[in-house]
Amino acid sequence: MNILDKIVIDKHKEIAAKKIALPIESLQKLPLFARDTFSLSESIKNGTGIIAEFKRRSPSKQVINQKSTVINVVKAYENAKVSGVSILADTKYFGGALEDLMQARNTISIPILRKEFIVDTYQIYEAKAFGSDAILLIAAVLSAEEILHFSKFAQQLGLEVLLEVHNLEELDKSNLTYVDMVGVNNRNLKTFEVSLDTSKELAVKISKDKVKISESGISSVTTIKELKEFGYQGFLIGENFMKTENPEIAVTDFMNELKN
Repeated sequence: MNILDKIVIDKHKEIAAKKIALPIESLQKLPLFARDTFSLSESIKNGTGIIAEFKRRSPSKQVINQKSTVINVVKAYENAKVSGVSILADTKYFGGALEDLMQARNTISIPILRKEFIVDTYQIYEAKAFGSDAILLIAAVLSAEEILHFSKFAQQLGLEVLLEVHNLEELDKSNLTYVDMVGVNNRNLKTFEVSLDTSKELAVKISKDKVKISESGISSVTTIKELKEFGYQGFLIGENFMKTENPEIAVTDFMNELKN
């Protein structure tokens, strides 16, 4: 059993408990559920294309940053003119929380992606109720039917969808009708090795009407310029900022270099 299998099993247990503690009817009554969402895809197309991530730890790197606060980091991201912010909401494996999502939403006025292992429509209700504008669907843990169902349901709630793939097989099985953005994760989930060749090889296979996003292993402006030549408009950057002692300074320096 690999790490993804373990996460999915734990996620189903977690959701079962949540449905009892906070039913869907209660989620629908939360103030943020009724808000109009921002478009992450449009923000990427019309802006810098950078999606900056807030995460405390990961299964591959363990502790990344336990000192920085959500409020300070996401405000710095917004000030640096990123196109969107990604919030890791998983608790057990990434040290995140839905409260991080809500704090971010109450702090910034740019699109927020809920980065999570979504395996149930309950989590899509959650995403809307806690302030997300877009959700991540991971093709590696979902069937073709689930990808179609979840993406359509998200769109009905006014949320955009970023579908993450790791290889051609995952892309080929996915119905992209209700998907706004396709993200290519350069990290092999089995070995955790990172290769930008993954993004380059899959670029021509992604429909031209979808916003293309490259994820993982992006740590330099040179890399971004290189990937733009393959049609990528968005770039999800997580550990590059968070692994520093001061993510606020790190993102500002990076974005200044990108502008110049």
